[in-house]
Amino acid sequence: MFTLALLVAVLLGLAFILVPGALAYLAYRHPTARGPMGVGIAGVAAMAAVVIPIVLR
Repeated sequence: MFTLALLVAVLLGLAFILVPGALAYLAYRHPTARGPMGVGIAGVAAMAAVVIPIVLR
């Protein structure tokens, strides 16, 4: 069970790095969108809003 929990934690960590990076890249490629850092922060906030209630459960 510990190995599974560690694997899930690593995958969540990767998702928290990849998703905001992808959003920032898309915002950079399309400059009419908001600033890349703002989009990345919004992505992290959205992911945290989903993950935190699951973890605290």
